[in-house]
Amino acid sequence: MQLCLTLVGNMQSLNLLISTTCLFLLLFSMHLFFAKRGNKLLNILLSVIFFARFGQVLTSLLFKAGQPHALAFFHQTFTPFYFAAPACFYLYITGFLQDRKHLQKIEWLHFIPALLAIIHVIPLHFSVTTDWNLVGTQLAQNGYFSLKAKTGLFPPYFHYIFRPMLVIGYLCATWIEVLRLKKKPQQPLESEGRTWIIFFLRAATFFQLLGLLPIILRSLHIPYINTYFIILNCLALLIILLYTLHKPYIFYGYLLVAVNWTKKPATQQIDMDDLLVPAIAEDTMQHPVTVKKINLLATQLADYAFAMKEIMEGEQLYLVHDFQIIDLAAKLNLPIHHCSFVINKHIGKNFRDWINGYRVNYFLKQYPLKSDKITIEAIASEAGFKSQATFYNAFKKETGLMPTAYFAQDSGL
Repeated sequence: MQLCLTLVGNMQSLNLLISTTCLFLLLFSMHLFFAKRGNKLLNILLSVIFFARFGQVLTSLLFKAGQPHALAFFHQTFTPFYFAAPACFYLYITGFLQDRKHLQKIEWLHFIPALLAIIHVIPLHFSVTTDWNLVGTQLAQNGYFSLKAKTGLFPPYFHYIFRPMLVIGYLCATWIEVLRLKKKPQQPLESEGRTWIIFFLRAATFFQLLGLLPIILRSLHIPYINTYFIILNCLALLIILLYTLHKPYIFYGYLLVAVNWTKKPATQQIDMDDLLVPAIAEDTMQHPVTVKKINLLATQLADYAFAMKEIMEGEQLYLVHDFQIIDLAAKLNLPIHHCSFVINKHIGKNFRDWINGYRVNYFLKQYPLKSDKITIEAIASEAGFKSQATFYNAFKKETGLMPTAYFAQDSGL
């Protein structure tokens, strides 16, 4: 009796683990698919990847629960997503690195395997009846890449040979493309973007290799229990998802992209510098940022200010176009309101003026070296300004003159 209770308890724990993983994956996939913020193409590609993984975990739950009818429906529904996911992984990584917002016409060819999968499952309703009890048994015993029962139009090797080949092929192609792009002299990713893409690439590679491991074990005639792989997959997914909860760049910047997490009134995250150049004269008397009362010792203020200046100058963070105070706070592991308070009270500027001061100084150093090769606007972009209006506003605020008048005065004209 005690053994039976233990087995029941273990089964319930396993079902809870799988169900929780399913919920997280479904929430992320749906959120990304319907998100209106961020890069729509990348959101949809990442959504398909999560949805395919959700399908795998859900069908694991169904064949563990012994539900052949539900398994039949969901397995056939998710099959096209299984064949689209490797291509989406490749296109997401390369699209992220190249900052692309649309697929080229030739890139739609990557979805031919998914189209074949749709053709594979459509005739099921008027073909020979599939033994879903056998399908569930094979999935439970050996995993997804061992399915040798006929489930549609194409022969069984459509699953157990063609699909692993897709996974391996796209995994190799993705890493080759990443290494190739790394050697190109291009604009480097922002720090949070680099952190996210490395994190995602490594995590996805881990799960894909983990999925291929049963094939290797079978080829070497090494016995294994597929349930352990399901548990390991679910635990790893939950650990990674919990990890992202503590990384604002990852969780809110790339997974919950619809959340405007940088919009905080106390820190003035809205960039109000993008005004017309004629309005510069009216912007010379900017009101200080209102922050709540904070009790910090004088030594703490000095230490924080020193740390902020050191990391800003040492890593040249001001060269990143969209660098915000929340990014600085995360790098220093400080509360955002502390950063805002120190910049306003100790440094004597608001964050936007402070970072633009660095950018203007960088521009002043680069202009004599590059003015005969590239335009003022191009040098300003290198300095971290994301628009001409922002640059001219900041330059007038720092120097009291527009760039042309400043350099004319400097040359003695």
